[in-house]
Amino acid sequence: MQDFSELTGAEQNLFKKLSTPNKIQDYLNGLVINFEGTGETLRSPRRVMRDRTAHCLEGALLAAAALWFHDEPPLLLDLKTGNGDNDHVVALFRRHGRWGAISKTNHAVLRYREPIYKNVRELALSYFHEYFLDDGRKTLRTYSWPFDLRRFQSRDWLTDESDLWYISKALDRSPHVAIAPTSTVRKYRLAEPVEILAGRLTEWAPNGRRLSWRLDKRERR
Repeated sequence: MQDFSELTGAEQNLFKKLSTPNKIQDYLNGLVINFEGTGETLRSPRRVMRDRTAHCLEGALLAAAALWFHDEPPLLLDLKTGNGDNDHVVALFRRHGRWGAISKTNHAVLRYREPIYKNVRELALSYFHEYFLDDGRKTLRTYSWPFDLRRFQSRDWLTDESDLWYISKALDRSPHVAIAPTSTVRKYRLAEPVEILAGRLTEWAPNGRRLSWRLDKRERR
């Protein structure tokens, strides 16, 4: 079992509060998105809590750490793309035998998943139709097996002041499963213009300001 004594009292108190996937997701939503304006980063959970900013993998690491603090396995799911699109990483959790995901993203899509999926493939596929470029090409190609961060118990990934590139490299090298055969990929239909427009919605502006989106009652379903 992980010894969390390396965390400060304030850090432990925060993790105590992050006792459910919903609470963890709410916390991540409150963090400014990390645009990596001064260069690429892969912050530890300690640095994320201190800097109050995260991109998807940084957020997934913090979420996995919080789950681990509450005696759940710290698992990641890596979603890999083609056509030059960006990959995405989420933290996995289970409730009553079903899988869900905690996600840090700046977009209206690729977000939290309720624990309703009977296996990881089902969950990964739930991101498929939301993953496309501005020209409509669908880009999700593979997903990883659940990636267990307990393999790094000899490393200080919870509190390290250095970037955690070794985790990113190990995740890239881990087993991945194809979404569909190449013959199917070649025949994908392009995303519709309305989908592309919706996919451009973002939560955070580059200046660190949170954008406000309000839905008219007449538009709610």
